Amino acid sequence: MQYKIQGDVFPTLEISLKKGESIFTEAGAMAWMSEGLNMSSNTRGGLMKGLGRALAGESLFMTTYESQSDNAWVVFTIGAPGRIMEFKLDAGQSLICQKDTFLCAEQGVSVEMHFRKQLGAGLFGGEGFILQKITGPGTVFLEIPGALQERTLAAGEKILIDPGHIAFFEPSVKYDISMVKGLKNVLFAGEGLFLATLSGPGKIWLETLPLSNLAAKLKKYIPTKSG
Repeated sequence: MQYKIQGDVFPTLEISLKKGESIFTEAGAMAWMSEGLNMSSNTRGGLMKGLGRALAGESLFMTTYESQSDNAWVVFTIGAPGRIMEFKLDAGQSLICQKDTFLCAEQGVSVEMHFRKQLGAGLFGGEGFILQKITGPGTVFLEIPGALQERTLAAGEKILIDPGHIAFFEPSVKYDISMVKGLKNVLFAGEGLFLATLSGPGKIWLETLPLSNLAAKLKKYIPTKSG
């Protein structure tokens, strides 16, 4: 498998496959492709895993593209201004990711919902509470809204974050949710009801453009029916 990422604000990912090679992605993610690719869709791991991915913001079904020749290729695009990141994961190596982050991956990679004690908060507290776990071996491509900042937390070091700004982090990092304290802060600060706390050790990656923020900005310019 070979790939190239082109573009800045709305990048494309073009993957070239030799005969017999394949990749998978969520249903509907492909933009355009060459001849010589066989497409097949399934829940990848069974119905329960598919439902778990759906709760985490991904499609119930995954689509596999398998090359029937040595020069087939497929192109993927992202849904918001940002960038595409590539990670080569070893067997058993994982990343904990924001929902909607997964773009595509090699066949050895697994994508599943990351269950936490705060699952109830995840269902009612907005983005950033239901996370994905992506595990190797294989190469995975992630789509990140906005720019990306990488930070390394020392053991015991903590950082408070609006949950929407979390892109992904290493499994060694602890993740917790707390409600913003103080009625005035909730009503007038303009932030969300919850803050995420990430505790080291480990690497974290933060995104600058949560999709909810982008949607809120665009909503102001969408005409509404009157009368």
